[in-house]
Amino acid sequence: MQEDRTKRIYEVTLAGGAINLFLVVFKFAAGFWGHSSAMIADAIHSLSDFITDLIVMVFVRMSSKPKDKGHDYGHGKYETLSTAIIGAALLAIGIGILWTSLQKIFFVLQGGNIEAPGMLAFWAAILSIVLKEIAFQMTKHVGQKVNSQAVIANAWHHRSDAFSSIGTAIGIGGAILLGNQWHILDPLAAAIVSFFIIKVSLSLLKSSVDELTERSLPDDVEEEIINTAMQVPEISEIHNLRTRRIGNEYAIEMHIRMDGNIPLYEAHCKATAVERKLKERFGPNTHVGIHAEPIKINGVYPNECPSCSSSQKQH
Repeated sequence: MQEDRTKRIYEVTLAGGAINLFLVVFKFAAGFWGHSSAMIADAIHSLSDFITDLIVMVFVRMSSKPKDKGHDYGHGKYETLSTAIIGAALLAIGIGILWTSLQKIFFVLQGGNIEAPGMLAFWAAILSIVLKEIAFQMTKHVGQKVNSQAVIANAWHHRSDAFSSIGTAIGIGGAILLGNQWHILDPLAAAIVSFFIIKVSLSLLKSSVDELTERSLPDDVEEEIINTAMQVPEISEIHNLRTRRIGNEYAIEMHIRMDGNIPLYEAHCKATAVERKLKERFGPNTHVGIHAEPIKINGVYPNECPSCSSSQKQH
């Protein structure tokens, strides 16, 4: 299962990387020969996509390694770290494109003149839109299938490049068709697109920071966890639920209450049944920790022992 997941991630990432490598070379050439600052910015964005593909392949391979002595919970956080790096790279690229574009816009507003872009740059933008949308759809599909936040983040990186190329095509087309006074549309398009890039980057950074800082799973997921555990007969209550993500997997810790007079082996079987149901619902690699407690009768635990009474009362 894990090997198939890693293989699918590698295949789609390599396909996206091949598209990005082609676009990097073609866009830089089209931007240079077509005299388009927007296309040069778009080429830089495609270069960041290609670097992102390399990061995903390296970190997903690391995150797929089984747990070892130094990593009791596995290596899933490497995938989260790669998502954070992708978000940070997108943010830097977005800010860089915005800054460069604003400089050219101010230059034109102060009476300066920038060269009109050529048709080669326009057709490069159209080709980029088509190829990057294909890469987005393909990568997002695989990311959702294998439940990988890093792959989904990489898909949105493809989509942001498609958005960038749409703005670039509009700006270049307008600058070509409307005359000298509209050459400002080229850097203006790049500036507008940079806001889309920055928005996507902040979204990716938020999700990865939430996970790296051990943010709990959403309320609806926690409610589903409780409902799943309560399906085991004679479990009377779930409390002290603690959850978090580890890469594409969940970590769940909980206290379960049941009849305190049942044998230890039976209590163990019920806890195991809860663990099995959670792994059936949320995946076989879900980390589950369960602490069993007896039900209180008239406010006290049955057969309460002095050595555990103080710790039990804290619950």
